[in-house]
Amino acid sequence: MTHRLLPLLLLSLAACDPTPPPQPETERQPNPVFETQIQAVEKARALEGQLQDAAEAQRRQIEAAEQSSRDPQGN
Repeated sequence: MTHRLLPLLLLSLAACDPTPPPQPETERQPNPVFETQIQAVEKARALEGQLQDAAEAQRRQIEAAEQSSRDPQGN
């Protein structure tokens, strides 16, 4: 009886594959329900970039003013 069960057991174990087949990558379609929220986030990101640029320009102006007040002769 063990001689009959052993091949059956080996066959059943060989049929089990632990890795699932790879799923094809598909591009996600935007959900129209969230379109206004997505647009708001994109607009906020663009505004954040502008604010960071303005803050950096202001920092440079402050540093330049500090440099000129420390060294009025430009040395």
